[in-house]
Amino acid sequence: MTHEVYVTNKIMRFENNALHEVSDHIATEFPLTIYINSEEFATIVCTPEYMEELIIGFLASEGIIRKFSDIENFHLDDSKGLCHITLSHAIHSIHANHSKRLISSCCGKSRQFYFVNDMQTSKVSTTDKTITPEEVIRMKQHLQNESKAFQVTGGLHNAAISDGGNFYIHRTDIGRHNAMDKLYGHCILNRIPIKDKILIFSGRISSEILIKASKIGVGIILSKSAPTDLAIKLADDLNITAIGFIRDDSFNVYSHPNRLIT
Repeated sequence: MTHEVYVTNKIMRFENNALHEVSDHIATEFPLTIYINSEEFATIVCTPEYMEELIIGFLASEGIIRKFSDIENFHLDDSKGLCHITLSHAIHSIHANHSKRLISSCCGKSRQFYFVNDMQTSKVSTTDKTITPEEVIRMKQHLQNESKAFQVTGGLHNAAISDGGNFYIHRTDIGRHNAMDKLYGHCILNRIPIKDKILIFSGRISSEILIKASKIGVGIILSKSAPTDLAIKLADDLNITAIGFIRDDSFNVYSHPNRLIT
């Protein structure tokens, strides 16, 4: 079943000191419920496209699966927003920690995780990938040019993964984490190595986004927006190069600048 990424509604717009009825494009919000081994696991509110990628990426980032072959049966009924999955293993211990809060530092460093599962599934980057200033600016511009649905609705997040050359995959979603999970799922389904890829993101680099990037396994993240202080601390600890505030021909490097080749 094909769902629309956005719908057209009649709205009232105030302009030139008066109200006018106009047509506007509104981003679609779609609830998708995942059942694992016959048990309800999670409901994701998402943009209804690339939902298989979203589910696979979400489960991998949460540590439920490591590879697609961990799934014995996968049935997505996108007309009802339901996905039934049978795994080759039980998930009792992981499920118990799925939403258990943890506010502490680990290994005596500044690495603060708010959920047990984040601590278990985040990865320290080992990539040798480097990037030039020209590539930083070009990839940020490429993401903006690809963000057609955002330009129409103003209500979506955009993310892409690239090798800086020929490989480039773009995904969009109302949820910023969802957009990144779709990229992760695409790479898992197509057995694309992630270690030496670059993540390009449209929004602020928060600690949650930085943790998501580390779960995916990239070592470089680019954004037109700035990071938070905790995101920078996490980037330092997880060996991730965070580049933000990309504007025209300038940007800021917040962590591990050794990967930028000038």
